[in-house]
Amino acid sequence: MSTRDIVHIALFAALTAALGLFPPLTLPAVGVAITAQSMGPMLAGALVGAKRGGLALALFYVLVAVGMPLLAGGRGGMGVLLGASGGFVLAWPIAAFAIGWAYQRARFNPGLPGELAILAVFGIGLVYLIGVPWISAVAGLSLSQAFIGSLGFIPGDLIKIAVVIAVTRTVRRAYPALSQGR
Repeated sequence: MSTRDIVHIALFAALTAALGLFPPLTLPAVGVAITAQSMGPMLAGALVGAKRGGLALALFYVLVAVGMPLLAGGRGGMGVLLGASGGFVLAWPIAAFAIGWAYQRARFNPGLPGELAILAVFGIGLVYLIGVPWISAVAGLSLSQAFIGSLGFIPGDLIKIAVVIAVTRTVRRAYPALSQGR
């Protein structure tokens, strides 16, 4: 692993932590608080690829597990990770890896429909595939109850996809070497 790889891994772990500092946006129609932090895995995978993106979010997960208050709202520790939202955070390294893998297969230029599909399937779908059963198990809900309860977050997730695409395209134009050496 090169120095560049290590820097990118640390950078995207730090970026994910910084995204947790943004105040949540509450959607008035559904009353659900949306945080910016779940854009971290999408940005990491889309910009630095599978290996570096996945390792960045794995590093972030380990830092939260040892107690660093890096999650939105200044939360951290095993208690948070073993709580109802822990499955979503556990999914982040996997999602970042999968997003990076898909972007790499498209040579970091999947086009708008491809980007929408990659981020929807891996940035939302895969995360929910892991997070919803986790909520079900931890909160003692049926899978359908946990899924229905999670639907309120989808509008915010779709907005995040649009933001990630805009940021990714801008960053890639300004710094094309970022995706090199995946």
